[in-house]
Amino acid sequence: MIFLNWTLAVFLLNFSLLLLHEMDAIRAKEWKMFVILKDMKEQTAYFVFSLLHLPLYFWIIYSITQTSSGKHNYIFLVTDAFLIFHSVIHFFFRKHKANEFKSFYSKALIYLMGILAMIHLVLYF
Repeated sequence: MIFLNWTLAVFLLNFSLLLLHEMDAIRAKEWKMFVILKDMKEQTAYFVFSLLHLPLYFWIIYSITQTSSGKHNYIFLVTDAFLIFHSVIHFFFRKHKANEFKSFYSKALIYLMGILAMIHLVLYF
């Protein structure tokens, strides 16, 4: 019998949504909404924006694969808090002139991450 850890499944689904959102962020040129990146040349801003995601993804993937380390509480808490904060920031910047996250798909990714992060926190902690 296969046992499905529902809290881990919610977290992994949310991480997958984050990856989809960041793919959408490249399409939407999200770097144009960041204070420092918006003034860079397009190729440089794209490079810096995408490269900044490497340590984030590495940290999350590495942490969740270390099943014997017992550090899941920390990675879950930090990631969930970030995803909630991320959704709130997107809400406040929804009228920013460079905001290209106007489609239902883009908004669904953004706000679903915040909702799933809250659900995960309730289920896990």
